[in-house]
Amino acid sequence: MTIIRTTAGLTAVALASLAALPAQAAQPVTGRWATVDGKAIVHIAPCGRQLCGRIERIVKPTPGRPQTDIRNPDPALRAKPLVGLALLSGFTDAGDIWKGTIYDPESGKSYSSKVSRNGDGTLKVQGCIAFFCKAQTWTAVR
Repeated sequence: MTIIRTTAGLTAVALASLAALPAQAAQPVTGRWATVDGKAIVHIAPCGRQLCGRIERIVKPTPGRPQTDIRNPDPALRAKPLVGLALLSGFTDAGDIWKGTIYDPESGKSYSSKVSRNGDGTLKVQGCIAFFCKAQTWTAVR
């Protein structure tokens, strides 16, 4: 009986000490990032209490494609320039990653997204439908 009480007491102390640990914060992802193949520069910065990422510059335009958001599901927004367009919105610190929404101007669709810093300083950007995610690696721009 004493062994059971001691074990239960130690378990309670261990659980209490785990609960007292501070939550791990996600590594900062703010800054300027080159998207896949260096097609565009995205600037990630605070927007209110969250983080957002806007296209700062188109580096490699798609031949024959207008530089507007032509695939936006809202016809009123299709003439909006790609430069300044919010690709990442509503990102909040979710522990070791940032979670929010990513917009794909190539398809005109938005997806749940996760963003995190890789050990080599690159940015892992994922767009997800349910549990299926597609990842891209963005590189820092100075």
